Amino acid sequence: MLLAGIVALTTVTALAAGGCATGGTAAKPAPAVSTQDQVGGTVTVWSWDVAAKALKRLAPEFEKQHPGVKIDVVDIGYDNAYDKITVGLKSGSGLPDILQVEGPKMQSYLSSFPNGFYDLTALAGKDKGDFNAAAWRTGTDDSGKVFALPWDIGPCGLFYRTDVFKDAGVDPASIKTWDDYVAAGEQIKAKTGKKLLVIDPTKDSTFPTLLQQQGQRFFVDGKVAVNTPRAVKAMTVLKTLADKGLVDYEKGWDALVAATKDGKVATTPTAVWWSGTLSSEMAELKDKFAVAPLPAFEPGGTQTSNDGGSLLSISAQTKNSATAAAFMRFVLTDTGNQVSMLKNEGLFPAYMPALSDSYVTGPQDYYGGQTAFKTFADLAKSIPPVEYTGDNSKAADIIDQATAGVMQGGKDPKAALDSAAQQIASATGRQIVPGS
Repeated sequence: MLLAGIVALTTVTALAAGGCATGGTAAKPAPAVSTQDQVGGTVTVWSWDVAAKALKRLAPEFEKQHPGVKIDVVDIGYDNAYDKITVGLKSGSGLPDILQVEGPKMQSYLSSFPNGFYDLTALAGKDKGDFNAAAWRTGTDDSGKVFALPWDIGPCGLFYRTDVFKDAGVDPASIKTWDDYVAAGEQIKAKTGKKLLVIDPTKDSTFPTLLQQQGQRFFVDGKVAVNTPRAVKAMTVLKTLADKGLVDYEKGWDALVAATKDGKVATTPTAVWWSGTLSSEMAELKDKFAVAPLPAFEPGGTQTSNDGGSLLSISAQTKNSATAAAFMRFVLTDTGNQVSMLKNEGLFPAYMPALSDSYVTGPQDYYGGQTAFKTFADLAKSIPPVEYTGDNSKAADIIDQATAGVMQGGKDPKAALDSAAQQIASATGRQIVPGS
């Protein structure tokens, strides 16, 4: 546990060269870390949904350890979160002490508001080896400075219906590659009439998941990389699934849950957080699901990716940075607290020591005693770190259109991705990776 009085943060006043992202004045560098001020007073945290519930649950113990401290956790709701945070960063006022931010969005903020958060490098740099490498990268800038600490991650695997696989005569252990997955889907459809997976035709995370599995996302070295050979491989998998009639198209989260609950599909290739949805909303399907690594693109290749995950950061507007830092480390660098958030709120730890806990490595009742979380803990070690930029959202919107064109419009994957790359380059002013 972090002891009172060992952490504080002080503002650096030297001016940086160049313009400020929030206006025409010169930009100050992010406040840096010191170790002088005492822990005390009130800290306000902005979070949402189950993450906010976790913080509210943990706050009393921190307050008990630090008499006189008050932790005020405000659930600002996910739908409004980034509007509120962006307004606060632009105006330079109105933000709380601690902010929850998702990984890709943090990279966008670091690009647009480089002095909007505390530089945590001196405070947390020594912890780098204890956090998932891919998640750690989302909280750092291009120079390696640390501006946020990873909270939860979304290692990806394959959730599958054991009863459907049995009825179809498919051995899940035989699925090693995406080609094997397609072949299994054809057999499942022929024997049971069920499709293989759900895809949202308007906004789906499967393509970027397949892309990260191969070690990249939409940008490489700041250049647009959505039409690289890896990207074409990813999109070709999706086109093959569509062409063979193995996809159930459903719009929105509720429809995905309903399709799974109704048994329309045999698998869901997604992140570990799906487990919480299964156990809470499909309790009647206990013992009918199991998990396995993602199929690889090549035999022996990487069998996971990442979808989702948040960080905690300290706003440069805080007036109580010492206590903010102490509470943040209490939540994120304590194995007991991390495991409790997996048990109670379904947040899978980015803090790697927590993944050796007996709860994580032990059998899970919902999965008939399978050590399901251990599967994801093992996979988490090989999540490929990838690059994000401030233009990630623009690229994602264009890629969603390209994916729909390929899967439902029959477009050629390479041609569709070449067009998407040109659109992203035009929208962002970035170059396209040579040779794509």
